[in-house]
Amino acid sequence: MAMTIDADACTACGTCEDDCPNGAIRMKGDTCIINAALCNECDGFADEPRCLMGCPADAILPA
Repeated sequence: MAMTIDADACTACGTCEDDCPNGAIRMKGDTCIINAALCNECDGFADEPRCLMGCPADAILPA
């Protein structure tokens, strides 16, 4: 299941985009979005999704 981003809370800092090992996150306008087809919640890379751990605005949410 893919993570999601709360656009109202996202500060568009880009940390999640940099942290994503799957390239599932990109900027769209003044927020980030997650491509659900590419997001595997960092399975095989980390114990928790890297974007969730790194987001300073707590804008990353489980789907």
